[in-house]
Amino acid sequence: MNQKSKILLVEDDRNFGDVLCSYLEMNDYDVTLATDGEMGFEIFSQNVFDLCILDVMMPKKDGFTLAKEIRERDMSTPIIFLTAKTLKEDIIQGFKSGADDYISKPFTSEELLYRIQAVLKRVYKNDRYRTDQKEYQIGKYHFNYPLRILSIVVSGQETQEKLSPKEAELLKMFCQYKNDILPRSVALKEIWSDDNYFTARSMDVFVTKLRKYLSHDKNIEIVNIHGNGFQLRIEE
Repeated sequence: MNQKSKILLVEDDRNFGDVLCSYLEMNDYDVTLATDGEMGFEIFSQNVFDLCILDVMMPKKDGFTLAKEIRERDMSTPIIFLTAKTLKEDIIQGFKSGADDYISKPFTSEELLYRIQAVLKRVYKNDRYRTDQKEYQIGKYHFNYPLRILSIVVSGQETQEKLSPKEAELLKMFCQYKNDILPRSVALKEIWSDDNYFTARSMDVFVTKLRKYLSHDKNIEIVNIHGNGFQLRIEE
């Protein structure tokens, strides 16, 4: 990336925080250090960051609480937790708080760097799919996203389906990822604002409905990519 990625590092151990800042700045990142949760949220509220790295155990406000407050304000900025806690319950709590990754102390600087690069790469990839496009051609179907109308002409007769808001959002994402894999986690966070068992089952129901709506065109299928997500395949 030509422009330096901006990172908010919230770490109450000043010496450790300074070492991490220096290392990341050496690797061409623009880093702002906050030494407690309250300071971290104040700085986040006044600036725009590409990534937040939060220690879990901090005075005034712990990392989980800070992450929840960040997520209430911003659903998209990725968050990596740094923690000495390795219990399964703590890791689950971290992801429920909105984490994109979780690194247990002690860790090497190289491991942190690679995880940062992986998260930012994933976010950049997802951003390229974002579009303000309003209408889509899906095989023989026409999809008007603002009106939530999916239409097709069969035997000279036009058939229309009025989609629910979530059906329309999901179909729009499928159109944006056409013939590419739509990661389940991306759709759940974007549409349902959560990635858990119940929202995942809900998404499966909506995918089944979309398959039914699109069944008039045999060149269209929504394929389940096991362990990853779904793919809207359209044979041109």
